Amino acid sequence: MSKDTKQKNLDQIEMLDEQIERDVIHLFKAFSNQTRIRILFALKCKKLTVSEISEVLSMSHSAISHQLRELKLARLVTYKKRGREIVYELDDHHVHDIFDIAIEHVKEIYKYE
Repeated sequence: MSKDTKQKNLDQIEMLDEQIERDVIHLFKAFSNQTRIRILFALKCKKLTVSEISEVLSMSHSAISHQLRELKLARLVTYKKRGREIVYELDDHHVHDIFDIAIEHVKEIYKYE
């Protein structure tokens, strides 16, 4: 392959917009914390309140609330008020999909199960 042909092939690669790159980085940073992963997994199974998440993870309400704030900023979780309680859930099906694919990938590369 000539140098010109190689360069033309490389020129066909359209890189992501810089803002999209930053947003993707922010998304992956949100996944880079063990507590947040545990919260996401719990919410993948069921909609939960802070108290319920706290009980499932055996962690304080304040620690859970702090991590939920980060997950909300990354738009991975959303919430609805139910009386005096706030019920959290994964933001949308994309979050479910990303999480399922990540788990499947890890199980495959590390040969779990």
